[in-house]
Amino acid sequence: MKVVVDLSRCEGSAQCAFLAPDAFRMHGEEALMYDPNPDDPRRDEVLRAAAARPVQAILVDRIEGRNAPVETSAS
Repeated sequence: MKVVVDLSRCEGSAQCAFLAPDAFRMHGEEALMYDPNPDDPRRDEVLRAAAARPVQAILVDRIEGRNAPVETSAS
């Protein structure tokens, strides 16, 4: 699983830190620290944290298995 936080969309409410404290944490009052490659056991809490924010600041992308993105080449 790969996680990216779009900090231009992030509202700094720390909801993700409450919902997935092993993957996201606030450093000080405004800085979000996060694990860009959380373990699969954290998957459910990371997905809940991503879904909790309507601005879609947390992007989650499985990089292996059947949920992997399909790469297309321009011909």
